[in-house]
Amino acid sequence: MKQILNSSLVRFLVVGVGNTLLSMALMFLLEGLGYWPSTAIAYVAGAVMSFFLNRYFTFRSEEDFWKSAGKFAVNVVVCYVLGYGIARLLIRPPEHTAVPLIWFERASKLCGMVLYTTLNYMGQRFFAFRKSKH
Repeated sequence: MKQILNSSLVRFLVVGVGNTLLSMALMFLLEGLGYWPSTAIAYVAGAVMSFFLNRYFTFRSEEDFWKSAGKFAVNVVVCYVLGYGIARLLIRPPEHTAVPLIWFERASKLCGMVLYTTLNYMGQRFFAFRKSKH
């Protein structure tokens, strides 16, 4: 647990606030495109910003640029599919509801953000930007 709760977590959360604001703004501005397109576009934009900030500021990675970029991309895709896929399954409107369906989609997006962020930190910390033991 000590390995997870270190200074990189604080830096990750600081970067994450900016990344989340960018992603949320894009996601909700583009919601007319539908659930998957709006979340995907938002996360691609956020991922580009996140890669550079987390590589150089959060985890201070010295690994080969392209190797860490590839691992980062794999991590983002896996976390996105898992986080938003699970959220989509968890937040479903009941068969009969007076609540507009868009609110269930928005709740699913917020749940997906929490799941994605949790999975993403673990993946970046222990996979994409893992420090090598020389």
